Amino acid sequence: MSSSLVPPATPDNDRNDEPTAERIKPPTKDIDRVTAPKEGFFGGLRTRWSQMSRLQQWGFLAIVVAFFYLLPVLNPPLISTESGGNDFPLACFEMARWALVAVGLNIVVGYAGLLDLGYVAFFAVGCYVAAMLTSPDSPFYKIPYLWTLPVAIMVAMICGIALGIPTLRLRGDYLAIVTLGFGEIIRILATIIPAMKGQVGFQNVGRPPGETAEGTPIFTNSEGLPWYWLTLTVLILVLILVGNLERSRVGRAWIAIREDEDAAETMGVPTFRYKVWAFALGAGLGGLSGALFAGQVGFVNNQKFDVVTSVLFLAAVVLGGTGNKVGAVLGGAIVAYVPLRFTAIAEYKYLIFGVVLVILMIWRAQGLLPARMQLLTFGREAYARMRKANADRAAGSTVAKEGSA
Repeated sequence: MSSSLVPPATPDNDRNDEPTAERIKPPTKDIDRVTAPKEGFFGGLRTRWSQMSRLQQWGFLAIVVAFFYLLPVLNPPLISTESGGNDFPLACFEMARWALVAVGLNIVVGYAGLLDLGYVAFFAVGCYVAAMLTSPDSPFYKIPYLWTLPVAIMVAMICGIALGIPTLRLRGDYLAIVTLGFGEIIRILATIIPAMKGQVGFQNVGRPPGETAEGTPIFTNSEGLPWYWLTLTVLILVLILVGNLERSRVGRAWIAIREDEDAAETMGVPTFRYKVWAFALGAGLGGLSGALFAGQVGFVNNQKFDVVTSVLFLAAVVLGGTGNKVGAVLGGAIVAYVPLRFTAIAEYKYLIFGVVLVILMIWRAQGLLPARMQLLTFGREAYARMRKANADRAAGSTVAKEGSA
């Protein structure tokens, strides 16, 4: 064979035989753009928060929790509702109650991606459980009020499972219509069943025990401070529970179902089981908030559980940020606070929230506090290791490039 057919060996051909550091340059900028938090005010806060140690985070949270416990006592003039004729401690209780409702609905809508338009039904179940087990107008067996809270949770969870098993194979608009009908069924049952007393309702619903030094009850309808502290304590415990669920296998399964149910089922996630769990847990928190509301108001009838209230529950979740438990707390507090703070425009609250949601969907579709996508159990450590590995690869590439030069 002629030697002219064989290409001569050149330095360029030798370099093509083996990859060099210049050709294997890691795409650090692309990886950083995908993994790094978004810039801006909230992105900066999240970055600083993730850089804190666990002890520092708990210390900061302790200060925040102490502030919220003292909020009704401080009664800041800028946010006080007394200028609108509403007692500020009672307004704080309403905000905490709505926040608890929003956190429960966020499990169903935000985590599992199930559109529930009848969440008020579980809230009504909790109200009636507390009323029928403590009110003297009820013919049923009476128990102490605090015992009605776990009972309301269990009964609401049973109702959520009973609704979820036959209906959670539906999706989207069909599921929304079914849940909307369930909410109306509960309201109609409260009207036509004699034991639930319709519009007459139940008076003198029970409340937690305790008396002051003067012998007056601590928990009364006009004293919002004890009710606020009780509801805030319950809300903090619920947030801790929901946070642990969010970082567990259950939370990751919910997120997978929300993003693509078919893909999650293909990968082996028992989607139906996890959807029923989400419905049951969300219903239980709705029943708990209903029992707290019944105890504070002291009166329960069928006029408090209409479709509009259920839509406001959903608006609170969307406003705060679907899939973010802190956003749900913020959204619930805002929905409860605005009509109490601005009494003159309270009758236009549905119009106001409608306009706000339209504007929000245009400019910030994910809500005030969008959900974070880092839902790994050790997400912060994984992100830090990824950043370090990218930096090491970039440094190694620079050294190799300088050496070859």
